[in-house]
Amino acid sequence: MTESAAQALSILRDPSQFQWYVIPLLLIVIYIYNVEIGRKNWSIVFAGLALWGMDWFNEIWNALVFHFTNYAPVWGAPGGNTAFLILVGLNIEITMMFAIMGIAAAHSLPEDKHMKILGINNRVVFAIGYSILAVIIEIILNAAGALTWEYSWWSARCPWLVFLIGYLPFFAVSFWVHDMESTKKQALTVAAILGFDLACLIIFGGVLGWI
Repeated sequence: MTESAAQALSILRDPSQFQWYVIPLLLIVIYIYNVEIGRKNWSIVFAGLALWGMDWFNEIWNALVFHFTNYAPVWGAPGGNTAFLILVGLNIEITMMFAIMGIAAAHSLPEDKHMKILGINNRVVFAIGYSILAVIIEIILNAAGALTWEYSWWSARCPWLVFLIGYLPFFAVSFWVHDMESTKKQALTVAAILGFDLACLIIFGGVLGWI
């Protein structure tokens, strides 16, 4: 087991890590969603929840990698200054950030989903652009020691998988849900994503204790 993984394991779901700043962060997330719900911006709301759900899926399989290798997760968040480490690569600050990220990204989308930028559909351009930006930020976080990478194929020298697996699906699914023609389809899709995440958390975490 790597040192960073052992450090993360030592504080995993440790309630003594709690810090009061979590409460205002939670209120910010609640406020943002309440504003969008109040304006009946359902496409924005479901785009945000879809991206959040996609991140949970990634965090679950990342924790499973750590369980089965007993070496390290693909990415870890071992920093002792988190208020709560939910999974080995996911702290409470990160999950709140992802809860807002989809809403912020969806707000930047052009109203015309068919509009092209340099001959490419704008949804594709925005998904690629946001994914590249997210990878750059992760590289900075990794350099600062806030986010650990222990595998050569998932690193600053080889960022392609971070882009293709770590972020591009997040924005692609978020924008796909955003552009669905009916609120019912959006709700059902998001419910399926979050329902699958919840089932995995119950089975792999609550029942089997793997994550």
